Amino acid sequence: MAVTASGWETDQLPGGTVDAVVIGGGAAGLNGALMLARSRRSVVVIDSGTPRNAPADAVHGLLGLEGTAPAELLRRGREEVRRYGGLVVAGEVASAAPASASTPASASASASASAEGNDPRFTVTLADGGALTARRLLVATGLRDVLPDVRGLAEHWGHGVVHCPYCHGWEVRDESVGVLAVGPASVHHALLFRQLTDDLVYFSRGTELDGDTRARFAARGIRIVDAPLERVVTDRAGGIAGVRLADGHLVARRVLAVVTRMLARTDGLEGLGLPMEDFPGGMGRRFSAGPAGVTDVPGVWVAGNATDLTAQVGASAAAGALAGAHINADLAAADTEAALAAVRRDDSAA
Repeated sequence: MAVTASGWETDQLPGGTVDAVVIGGGAAGLNGALMLARSRRSVVVIDSGTPRNAPADAVHGLLGLEGTAPAELLRRGREEVRRYGGLVVAGEVASAAPASASTPASASASASASAEGNDPRFTVTLADGGALTARRLLVATGLRDVLPDVRGLAEHWGHGVVHCPYCHGWEVRDESVGVLAVGPASVHHALLFRQLTDDLVYFSRGTELDGDTRARFAARGIRIVDAPLERVVTDRAGGIAGVRLADGHLVARRVLAVVTRMLARTDGLEGLGLPMEDFPGGMGRRFSAGPAGVTDVPGVWVAGNATDLTAQVGASAAAGALAGAHINADLAAADTEAALAAVRRDDSAA
């Protein structure tokens, strides 16, 4: 077993066809793999090693694991999957498609790629050239956050710059917080962070605030700054000192809260032809999925932030578990159909 540059162990790709490949090694992917492995399914997790919450110090709001470091949570998850025979492979997916398809798939194309009846096959190729074939896919690639274009903001992401009041709110309670507006969603954002601190400034950044919203902010003691921003200022200790306005004035802040634009990670998955949808107001883009993560492409499920952009770690893990259970049930049905067909062939040949 090799070791990645990040220090975690990676398995080797198996030969032959496996029951399921999970694309993404975060909470959703690992929990889905755990359910499959515990059902005695051959499952391989492909993990790019770039989790969304890598900059965070801890995972919060996860019962029984409150305050666990993200890297430690994933280490435990990989260990648990392997305990039941699952494999976790470090790598980037270069392409994934129905095994017989050379062009992007549709639901009907995926069905025509069946190896036998309703038991499709998919080819997953990694950036290093390795490849494997799977009967089912679970896409749990997560998302990437796009920050507002404000100079000096990105360097504080995950520390002085936060996005989720439930993920980070307790840790920034009673601090001087500034909300950098990006649109209507930022109004709700501000009201949530107001629950955590009395010292809140709303930087409107050219977004429109009607009279009713301004009155509500005033009633809650939220100060509005309509002046244009110039940059985020870093203090000598490396933290946030405040926000410099275009007129040169510094508004002192220790924490900045932003609503990011959230985009599902789609690299290498174009060949699956998975449907996608936009969030209102340009706030994000995700894979479309129905109950338990089922998609319009037979044999493919989606779970976690790739389809539920606002899910925290616990919700993503739960979604992965549910998708894994449904994949196992689908495989069980296909196994039964194949067994029945074999019996009928034998009977007819006798």
